[in-house]
Amino acid sequence: MAIPEHLEATVRNLPALPGCYLFYDSRGEVIYVGKAVNLRSRVRSYFNPHTWAFNPKTARLVKEIARIEFVVRGSELEALIQEAELIKKHRPRYNIRLKDDKRYPYLKVTWQDDFPTVTVTRRIERDGARYYGPYSSAKAVYATRDALRKMFPFLNCDRVITGHDARACLYYDIKLCSGPCIGAISRAEYRANIQRLCDFLEGKSEQVIADVRARMERASSAYQFEKAAEYRDQLKALEHVVEKQRIVSSAGTDQDVIAFARDEGETCVQVLFIRGGKLLGQEYFVLDGAEGEDDQSVLDAFIKRFYDEAAYVPPEVLLPTMVEEANIIENWLKQKRGTAVKIRAPQAGADASLVELARQNAQEQLATLKAQWREDSVRQEAVLKELQEALDLPRLPARIECYDISNTQGAAIVGSLVVFVHGVPKKSDYRRFNIRDIAGPNDFESLRQMLRRRFQRWQDAHGGNPGQGDGAQPQDARPLVPLASPSPGLRQRDDASWALLPDLVIIDGGKGQLGVAVEVLREFELAHIVPVASLAKQKEEIFRPGRADPILLPRNAQSFFLVQRIRDEAHRFGITGHRRQREKIGLASQLDALAGVGPARRKKLLTTFGSIEAIRAASVEELAKVVPRPVAEAIKEGLGG
Repeated sequence: MAIPEHLEATVRNLPALPGCYLFYDSRGEVIYVGKAVNLRSRVRSYFNPHTWAFNPKTARLVKEIARIEFVVRGSELEALIQEAELIKKHRPRYNIRLKDDKRYPYLKVTWQDDFPTVTVTRRIERDGARYYGPYSSAKAVYATRDALRKMFPFLNCDRVITGHDARACLYYDIKLCSGPCIGAISRAEYRANIQRLCDFLEGKSEQVIADVRARMERASSAYQFEKAAEYRDQLKALEHVVEKQRIVSSAGTDQDVIAFARDEGETCVQVLFIRGGKLLGQEYFVLDGAEGEDDQSVLDAFIKRFYDEAAYVPPEVLLPTMVEEANIIENWLKQKRGTAVKIRAPQAGADASLVELARQNAQEQLATLKAQWREDSVRQEAVLKELQEALDLPRLPARIECYDISNTQGAAIVGSLVVFVHGVPKKSDYRRFNIRDIAGPNDFESLRQMLRRRFQRWQDAHGGNPGQGDGAQPQDARPLVPLASPSPGLRQRDDASWALLPDLVIIDGGKGQLGVAVEVLREFELAHIVPVASLAKQKEEIFRPGRADPILLPRNAQSFFLVQRIRDEAHRFGITGHRRQREKIGLASQLDALAGVGPARRKKLLTTFGSIEAIRAASVEELAKVVPRPVAEAIKEGLGG
């Protein structure tokens, strides 16, 4: 047993009890979370060299373990629940996880409201609403919402429904809202319509169709032909959708069918949602960290991740092979569902055919995704090569950092840093900087402070040696590994990000901003290593150090679109942070911060318009009736109306 000396005492003193264990690396990051019936036995198994030959991933993991912590639980079921919570909290890179480890979108029916509506959310809460999903993409969930809206028109606004409004909104005119605001439908009728929507999502399509047909016939018998026509249109839309639903089970049960495909280290899981014996829908999920793991481990990890936040757990889950912890997972799912849940791996018959269908779909989906990834990779490399040549860069700009300053007349100044890697945003590396101790709107000094703080953290990550970067290092020499003990001011979770140098820095601005960036890079002896460019807004001109004339990329070039997208993303990210800062400062003080607005004018504006939101919504012409036009324009720009 090859247990490292610094871990030997910890492993020796682990209790032989159920619980969870956490492996940390030298930077203090949790790199793996697991659970065990016997903590001592399970953790010791990682240090057996005989297992490393069969699982290289475990060998890599063991080499990085610097510290071990554990949590004792009362039972294996409690340990499973704790494991799910810890993985969600720490997102360890050695655990199998859903791609990007993001929250997937759900449809939310706000049943707790008098007049429920249907929204999209990524968070399930105990608020009385009904949730349906998850969906693998926002595009899929919004497409479903749009289809439901045509069949079951529902509200799209947050107005207080009295039934006495003078007129309805546009959605009522185009038959996407039933108009409760003007009394076109009663509360009871509206809620009955939303109940039919929920029943449809739950697979009770025959009941919904029968109900709508009965309502149509009653309306026709009562000579309510306009209402009957509405039900007729709803019926046609329902029947059109139901035609696409396949009857796959004569038992008429609710099942989730899970299978997966693997190829060259990539894993795609397909889930078929069968409700009432009908194939109601299907979603695919891509996994990270599954390379080198056996099939049982992949299924085990996916089931835990997927059902941890699932809106609905069916009474039966079908798998291509049984998982080792089937009994404990069944008990966990029973707690979530409220009644028994059975996990099966059918070997023959109709259920086995369903598992095979899910496997085939997963295989086809993975092939499609890989072809798309290859195409995207080739296209992005070509775009980056084009940009490299246009800007005369020493190497391919694989990592691009873009900086922007957002403020309102010098108030709530926020600097933003966005990062694109191989032409794709890497949001985990985005950062905001709250700019301090600068009086008034001074973009140059704000930019200087932001860049100094960013590259100071790079320097700190390398032991405070500004000469570390001397001599241009090609991109393939990175990522640079930060020291185990960075400076106290550097948060450990940011070490790896700050330690990387960009292949290109883009500044939102003109020659002045470019000069500031060059000065800061010189301070850190990076001017000859990190290329920098600035992008002027009006003519989309790109300035580079040492060039008098700007560079104009062809307006139809993909490199031009990439630079625009990066700059716009930096602006969007910065504005979001800036608005949050303004909210903290307070709405009234926002007015005070605007040029030309003092206490008297602030009082006059609030007296005239009644609220800051009304001032924000007012046009320049309306504001100019209260204050001079230049001040009105400053207010409009400053408040973002």
